[in-house]
Amino acid sequence: MLALHHPIWLVLLAALPLVAWVRWVRRPAPVRWSSLVVVAGGRSWRTLTAPLVPLLELSGLALLIVALARPQLTQTETVVESDGIDIMLALDTSGSMEALDFTIGVQEASRLTVARRVMAEFVQGRPHDRLGLVVFGEEAFTQVPLTLDHDTLLDFLRLVDIGMAGPNKTAIGEALAVAGKRLDQLDAPSKVVVLLTDGRSNAGRLSPLQAAQAAEALGIRVYTVGVGAMEGSGGGLFGMFRRGDHVDEETLQQIAVQTGGQYFRATDTRSLRAIYATIDELETSTAEVTEFVHREELFRWALVPGLVLFALHLLLGWTLFRRLP
Repeated sequence: MLALHHPIWLVLLAALPLVAWVRWVRRPAPVRWSSLVVVAGGRSWRTLTAPLVPLLELSGLALLIVALARPQLTQTETVVESDGIDIMLALDTSGSMEALDFTIGVQEASRLTVARRVMAEFVQGRPHDRLGLVVFGEEAFTQVPLTLDHDTLLDFLRLVDIGMAGPNKTAIGEALAVAGKRLDQLDAPSKVVVLLTDGRSNAGRLSPLQAAQAAEALGIRVYTVGVGAMEGSGGGLFGMFRRGDHVDEETLQQIAVQTGGQYFRATDTRSLRAIYATIDELETSTAEVTEFVHREELFRWALVPGLVLFALHLLLGWTLFRRLP
């Protein structure tokens, strides 16, 4: 990346038009001659090329000013000296996640839309941890395996939509099992699952508590997040998804207790953001990061040509293009 160490010097570039006006536009009063014989020869190569002399001066001054600003080519190298935390994000994409009981600004938004946005913020705040994504509905599958390529993870997160894992049921146990399998494939000092759902498990061959026991055996900590407005918060087209008892809070609490995690309840966008911020604080990354900055000085590429042009201007002004008075 190209950068300037002392960019304040570039302010002097604004003075160059004034220098040009004073030196070359505001000419001194003409000299009176008794005869025009001395200029009767007409135009010559000197008179034609004379306007180039002030351009040499201005170009030289401009390059010298750029040299004073010290342009540098900087390269930043980040070295992660130890592993961070491995985190699998499990996201419910069943039909009930389409309920419009959350907001973005003053606009109604579905639970899934807000969940995607909050999870993206969470991912961006953990640049040195491996993160992955599991989506679940009637079935569960890995959308993105554990990776440090968070840009790709965010791209796939934006593509998550209602019903992509089956719209009618919720397989919480299967989601935990898939996330646990991914975490078990890699070594890390800490392994975490953050599971977000608005329903109760009613699909899959593995129950949520069986999956929680397996996760505990693998040393995986599970944070569960139940989302949805409380009962009586509103009606409308999606009123059937707004009942507080739709979230199986008891099971989600048992999963969290079994694995040493915590259960959280989000009833609006603000509380969901606060929950992921809390998890972010609870799971402090153990990654040790060293950043090396390499700087290559480029000022000489402006200094040398600037001196040459300015010296050429002086030489020509004193010799071939010397002017009177």
